[in-house]
Formats: sequence, C-alpha cells, structure tokens
Amino acid sequence: MGLDFTPKSYDEIPADKQPSLGEALVPIAAMLLFLSVGMIYLEMDPQMPLLWGIAFAGLFGRYYFGYDWDQLYDGIGRSILMGLQAILILFVIYMLIASWIDSGTIPSLMYYGLEFLSPQIFLPFTIIISAVVAFAIGSSWTTAGTLGVAMIGIGAGLGIPEPMTAGAVLSGAYTGDKNSPLSDTTNLAAAVTNTDLMDHIRAMRPGTAIAFAISLLLFVLLGLNASGTIPADRIAEIQGGLSSSYAISPITFLPLVLTFALAFYGLPALPSLGAGIFAGVGITTVVQGKGFAAAWSVVHYGTEPETGVDLTDELLASGGLEGSIWVVTIVVAALALGGILQETGVLAAIAYHIGRAISSVFGLTFGTAVGTVAMNFFSAEQYMAIVVPGMTLQNLYDEYDLESRNLSRAVEAAGTTTSAFVPWGSGGVFMASALDVPVLQYAPYYFFGILSPFVLIGMGLTGWGIFYKDSPERDAPVGAASTTAED
Repeated sequence: MGLDFTPKSYDEIPADKQPSLGEALVPIAAMLLFLSVGMIYLEMDPQMPLLWGIAFAGLFGRYYFGYDWDQLYDGIGRSILMGLQAILILFVIYMLIASWIDSGTIPSLMYYGLEFLSPQIFLPFTIIISAVVAFAIGSSWTTAGTLGVAMIGIGAGLGIPEPMTAGAVLSGAYTGDKNSPLSDTTNLAAAVTNTDLMDHIRAMRPGTAIAFAISLLLFVLLGLNASGTIPADRIAEIQGGLSSSYAISPITFLPLVLTFALAFYGLPALPSLGAGIFAGVGITTVVQGKGFAAAWSVVHYGTEPETGVDLTDELLASGGLEGSIWVVTIVVAALALGGILQETGVLAAIAYHIGRAISSVFGLTFGTAVGTVAMNFFSAEQYMAIVVPGMTLQNLYDEYDLESRNLSRAVEAAGTTTSAFVPWGSGGVFMASALDVPVLQYAPYYFFGILSPFVLIGMGLTGWGIFYKDSPERDAPVGAASTTAED
C-alpha cells in the first residue's frame, strides 16, 4: 500500500479538462447501469459488467475528456499499485484457509466450539472475540479469514444462520481494526490528513463505542431468540464427522497461535499469514499424517472433505490458491476502473462539488460521510475512499477551524467500515468469499457498518465530539451545536 499516493485535486486539472458534476456522473451512471443489468437482470458474475465499465470509462476519458491512452494506463497502474497489498492478501488468505482446514486447525476450533458454546451466547461471544482479535493484530481481513471462518462453522452447527454469524464477525472485526494502532487503514487515515495517530484513535473512540455497544445489544437480542430446538444428535453428528476425518487436538491450534502472535508482535499481515501457511502444512504432515507434497497440493487446489456430514463438507470446502483467481479478477477490474475515474478527474470533481454544497459543520460532516461512502462504491477500494476525501477536503476543515482529527475520524468511520458493503469492491468481495456468505445476505446483520456512519453524522448534527483548533468552548458555526469533546 502506497501512503505517498496523492490524488489529483480539482484545481490541478487543466481548465479545459475539468469535469462538471454532470460530466463526472456519466461514467459513474454507466458503471452502475452495467453492474445492475449484468448482476441483477442477467444474473452474471461482476467481472464482465466491470469490463464494460472499464471500456466505457476509458473511451469517455480518451475521446471526451481528451486524455491519451498512456495517461489512462498510468491511472490504472497507480490504482492497482495502491491495491496490490489487498490482492496479495487475497492470494495468501485463500492458501491459509485451505492449509488450516487440512491441518485440522479450523475443524478443531469447530469441534471445541460446538462443545462449549450455546446458541444464546454465540453471537455476542463472536462479536466480542472478533473485536479483541482484530484490535490485537490490526486486521479485519485476517480476523475474518481465520477466526471468522471457524465461527461460521460453529454457528452453523448451533443452528445460527450464516448471515447473522458473518454480521457478528464483521461488526467485531471492523471495531477492533478501527481502533488498533497496527491497522493499515487507521494509519492511512491519520497519514493522509496529517493527524497524529493516537489523536486520531482517541477521536474515534466515542463514536466507535456507541456503534459497538448498540451492535452488541442487537446481537444479544438475536441470541436470546436463537433456536432452542436443535436436535440432540445434531452437534454429536457434526463432531463425529470432524473427528473421523481429522485428528482433533489442541496442538492443531499452533498455526493460529503463531499467526496471531506474529501479528500482535507487529509483523505485517503478509509475513504473518505466510508463516501461518507453513505452520499449517507442518501440522498437516506431522499430526494429520499427510505427505509433504499432498499437503502443498491442498494449499494450491483447495480442500474437498468427505466427513459423511453434508453440512460439514460444505463448510470445510475451500478453493486454495487456485480458488482465489475468481475473487482477484474482480478486485483488479474494480481497481482498474477506479484508476481511470481518478485519472480523468471524475472522483476529484465529485469531491469538489460536494465541498461546494457545504455551508456548516454538520454539512461538512455529512458531506464527508456521504462522499467517502460514495468513493467506496465508485472506486471499489477502501484505500481510495480514505485517501481521496482525506486529502481533498482538508482545506474545508481548515476554513471551519476544525482540527484534522475530525476529518481523519470521518473518512475512517465512513470509509473503512462500509467497504464490506460493496459487492464489487475489494472489501465486499473478500469478506463474501472468505466467509462464503454473499454481501447482500450479511449486510442487514453487519450492524456496526450500518451504525458507524450514522453515529458520525449524529456527532456533526449535535456538535458532540467536534474538535476546534482555538478553544474547546467556542461556539460552533451555524448547523452544529457548541458542545465539544475532550480527550
């Protein structure tokens, strides 16, 4: 991930190429039309509709805005470079999941989890443990791709619908990610807004705590209503299928412990996850008794378990490295489209016109939230959703005499947390594929992602938690209350 990426501002675009708002919305409307027709009406995968969008945006940029092909290629290249870490993590996570299934790590987590958890406490436990793990390692993706996969299996065995479990995993994972000094998006939001990292984290805590508390309460209520009519032999059947196919033992947790320990120590995500793959292969050969070449073949091609229990076989089936290609092609296509929109000034024009419509602190907070969420959908990349508004709206925050941590908090509260709602974006594609639950199915239960932007907007409306440069007691401009927050 390149923190030195500087998006093109509207003022930097030559006057004869500055898109009007209407012109900027043409490729956006075309993209949304292609995705809607392709994915909803024609029931296609998103790759081809994204390709149509790339072709239209490229032709529009070349023949209407007047950019040459080399400039458009450069825009695509910079966008893909920004998303390169996400692409590599996708490859590694798919290999890791296959390795941990084959080694018995995930089957053992499922086996013991079914023994100790009940339907009533499962969802609250899931959101809390996901938050703790994500905070410790600084990665929502790693949490969802490892612990989340196991929780999906445990929840299914307890009769909890998979979308609910996915919502609990994501709500916890993004809560921990947002508040972790190890998180890449947390550091990015602070860096692009010139905000001290700990000031940024402290500014996020009140809103995050409110959104998390409400989410936890909702999952407690869902848990209380969880089915209590699970057949007595259901859990025994699943555990029997697991124990007949894998050596169930606490020693199989070694890859998980190693991965999380390295991440907690501060090692970046890729080497931490890579170490987990090698540890998984080692456990597969030593504990599960599989040959060295056969273990690596599973990492490459994925798992096809035959436990004798259909539910278990379905939950433990994985694609390995080869299975990641479908997901990666979507991410690359979406990044290419976002790169063209950035290079042609479309994203800068949208940010500029959002800024022109703002006339109060509330309007600024609301506009930042809406613009950041829009960038997630238009650019299909959470990094771009943080960088573009984070760097283009700084002058507006200065005009209102607001500290930069207001902006850094806003782009992360509305950017990082909502990336999982974009079916064609890297966040949505990854979460849906890792948890094997479509975005539109888990979205209604991803309470934290829904609440986070609304809590942010509420803070702008009331003036609570708004930080001014000169005095915490000063009156807010029209549109915001005068109350301010203290560290």
